[in-house]
Formats: sequence, structure tokens, C-alpha cells
Amino acid sequence: MDYKFLTDDLAVRPQVEPKEMADVASAGFKSIIVNRPDGEGADQPTFEEVRQAAAEKGIEIRYLPVAPGKISDENVKEFGQAMADLPKPVLAFCRTGTRSATLWALSEAGKRPIPDILGRAKTAGYDMGGAVRRIANQGRVPTDMAETSHQIVIVGGGSAGAAVAASLLHRDDSLDIAIIDPSEVHYYQPGWTLVGAGVFKPEATRKNMADVIPAGVKWIREAVVAFEPEANAVILEGCRVVRYERLIVAPGLKLNWDGVAGLTETLGKNGVTSNYRYDLAPYTWELVQRTKSGRALFTQPPMPIKCAGAPQKVMYLSADHWRSQGVLKNIGSEFYNAGPVLFGVKEYVPALMEYVKAYGIGLKFQHNLVRIDGPAKTAWFKKTGGEGEGEIVETKFDMIHVCPPQQAPDFIRVSPLADAAGWVDVDPATLRHKKYENIYALGDVGGMPNAKTAAAARKQAPVVAENLLHDMGKVQKAAAYDGYGSCPLTVERGKIVLAEFGYGGKLLPTFPKWVIDGTQPSRLAWYLKERVLPPVYWQAMLKGREYLAKPERAGG
Repeated sequence: MDYKFLTDDLAVRPQVEPKEMADVASAGFKSIIVNRPDGEGADQPTFEEVRQAAAEKGIEIRYLPVAPGKISDENVKEFGQAMADLPKPVLAFCRTGTRSATLWALSEAGKRPIPDILGRAKTAGYDMGGAVRRIANQGRVPTDMAETSHQIVIVGGGSAGAAVAASLLHRDDSLDIAIIDPSEVHYYQPGWTLVGAGVFKPEATRKNMADVIPAGVKWIREAVVAFEPEANAVILEGCRVVRYERLIVAPGLKLNWDGVAGLTETLGKNGVTSNYRYDLAPYTWELVQRTKSGRALFTQPPMPIKCAGAPQKVMYLSADHWRSQGVLKNIGSEFYNAGPVLFGVKEYVPALMEYVKAYGIGLKFQHNLVRIDGPAKTAWFKKTGGEGEGEIVETKFDMIHVCPPQQAPDFIRVSPLADAAGWVDVDPATLRHKKYENIYALGDVGGMPNAKTAAAARKQAPVVAENLLHDMGKVQKAAAYDGYGSCPLTVERGKIVLAEFGYGGKLLPTFPKWVIDGTQPSRLAWYLKERVLPPVYWQAMLKGREYLAKPERAGG
């Protein structure tokens, strides 16, 4: 029998026949909720027939009939009460299981995050898109249908969202644009590598969101919980509805700290740190300074991740500091990478390997961090390929820098906008959604096969601006994104291997080779990273000034 579990305590399925009750009992169910009214189908057994069969197997049963499309607030309350009262696990059924799944979803509203509710239902095969507004309204039928609307709505006020808003206004300052983002602070995340190396102060990498949102853009300080693309609507917490003519999706990605067992409990102490969080980057520098001997581990999870070079940037800078202090020989550094290679674009690997050798770093490929015990200074890695696949390797450490697993935000993964991997399903050149023509995406949330870096967002923002305005008839020719991304690999204090590449690993250097040869360590590239790129970010990218980021026209 096909039981679709929504939680450990509840499964749903289509109509249960009395003759199937033995299977229900053997599956371990203690109770049944019947949500199908008697007489709905000509071949349908009555509730009394089902009740008698359940009683023979010692299964409790509750009759809560609901007509299709007519779930009342009282029905939801009764379902929730039944779930509280009945022995677990419970099996609920109707004709297809949809009404039972919907009753559960509505009864869980306010108890679970909305993406969790939608995701569980989706995994079980039930689309709760039609109930999103009601789930957002704590499971009750909305009575206040107040809506706001804007010509262009941007979800996310980070690097990509703020940049594309600025690029749009730079082209047409009459546009009606709204950014939806609950955050009060905007971070320059590329700077955290240098915070973790003692080069930048953390305060230099943050500004108030109010100072970053472009003038003339409406800032909606709430969180998006769901999308209704067929209705051109975004649903916010509390069931507020924002309508749009065109939508740009740019909320970034989710750092899944819970994806490593024991990690959240020990972050920021016991020698466990990460430059992927603003408040932890200073702890990285603290650990690097006080480490004089022992074992230092650096980890990288499966791709895709934000800035694929960041997990090893911190490793090189740490080793360089230890070398300058004369203690490098006393420290065993190891790089545990879930992937099979040091860096995905082969042209940059030889220069990086020279530093790996110089610093005496041990490379452990296809090792994915799955568990950590901070007080015991122990980490466990799972081999992800080749000989010994699936084997768990236990390793001691004195210091460990963790790059967390990463994925699309929950409310994106469960939405109609997502591809099979959970990212927004867009054309890699136009950045327009493959199904919904008035929706675009850029930044880390996009399903394009490019590196997820701030430099990529800098190049994507003008492309989205051009193509959206082309769609509106304001620009004659569309633009194309070539997959450009940049990863300044800080191999030592004062030198950088400036990796710049596009789709398929094609090298896309900004400067002639005689200025900066990106495949070799360069002092000029360090100057660019430390002195030039931060003001370019704050004063150009987020202001719609597209220095070295003019979009290429589609077709050449």
C-alpha cells in the first residue's frame, strides 16, 4: 500500500478499503482519520464498513468528512484536535489523499515554517500552491485580501537584488520598483576572507540596508514565504500579497549549518570557525594567531557553494601567517574537499599546487564533513567516491575552518519557480525563467552553471536590467550573460591568483596578461582585492555604475 508520510506521526493516502485493514495494522498505524464523506463515489465503502474493519484490528477511527474545495476553519480545527487526541501513528485518507494533506498543512500553519509545510507536502506528491495564502494566514480563510502592486518586484536586497535595482533605475528612473527583504543589514561578504586574516575590520563589510536600497525604490521589510506565478503574486508572512508585472528573484542561497551534525552547537568555540558568517570571521583570525602547533583542518562541501575558492583562501592565508611567525613546521594543515579536484578550472591549479607544497598542506579529496564534536576536537568525514566510498573517516583537530553545505532557500526550493535541484529555473544566457516569461533571477539563487560569486552578480545585474526593459519595449536588443565569475584566490598576504572564467571553464580575464596574468600569483591582483573592489562594490555596483560590466548584446 502507498502510504505517503507527512511526518513521523501522520501518513495520507487515497481511499482505504475494509479488506485492506490488515495491511494498515501491519504497517503499524494505531488510528485512522476518514476525510471522505459517505456517498461521494458509487464504489465507495461507507464509514461504518471501514469503522468495523478497523475495530477488528484494534485501530481507533475518527470521521471528519470534508467536501472537495470546502475545507472550513472548523474542519481544520477538528483535524488538529484529532491529531492531538489519537494514538500515533495516524493514517488519514480521502478520495486521493489531497484533502487530508491539505487539512494537515492548514492545521500545522503557525507551528511549522511555511516552506517546511509545502516541502513535506510536495515530497509526498501533493501541491499546496492553492492553499498558500491560507497557510500564511495561520490556516484560516483570509478575510483581509488587501494587496499592494508594483511594476517590478525584486525578492532580495543583497548584492544581486540591490545591483539590479540600481541598474534598472540607471536606465529608466521612472520605473516603479519594490525590493522585498526583511534584513536590516547589508553585508559585503567577499570581505570576510580578509576579516579572517586580520586585514579588514568586520565593520568595514557592513552597512545599514536603508543606506544601500537605491533612492526611489520601495523597501518592503518582510519575508517572502511563497510565490503564485500564475497570479503574478508574491505571498509574504502574515498573508500579505504583493502583485507585480515583472518579478526578479535574488534572495541568495541558504547556508545549511544543520547539514553537519553537531556543528551549530560548537561554532565560535572549541577551535571551530567559519568565514562564511560575519560574527565568526574575527574568531578565525583569533584562532590563526594563537595556533602555534597541532592540526588545522579546512573543509569544503559538495558544489555548488558561494565562492568556490573561499574554503581554500583561508587555508593559504593562515599558513602564510604561520610561516611568517616561524611555526608552520609545527602545524599540520589538511584540506578536506568533498570534490575530486583542488579547483574546477584547471589553468589555475598549477599555481595553487605550488602553494600547497610550500605550506605542506595535505589534500584529502572526496571527503565530506558530516559530523563534528567540538569539545572532543574530532571531525568525521564521509568518502564520497572512489575506493572506500561511504567509509567514515575520523580525524582529530586543534583548529577547523568549516565551509557549510549550501542550497537554495527553503521558500525557493518548494516553489513553482524551482528546477529539480531547487534553484530558480532560468535560461543561462538571458536569466529569464524557462516557464514564466515575466520572471528573472540572478545571483546565487539562479540555476545557471556558473560560479556563485559577487563578481558574477555584478555582470548579471545589467543583463537582467537590459532584458527586462527589452521585454517592456524600452530597449531594442536583448543581452546575454556568458557565465562570468571571478574568484580572487588569496594565496598569501599580498598576492592573489585571480581566477576569472565563464561557462564551461572558459577563461575570461578582465585585464591583458601583461597587466595581470590570472594564472600566476600577483601583487596587483591583491591590491585590486584589498583596495579597489570594495569601493567598486559600494559606489559602482550598488549604484548602477557598470564599470567593466557592460552587458554583451545577444547574438554578438
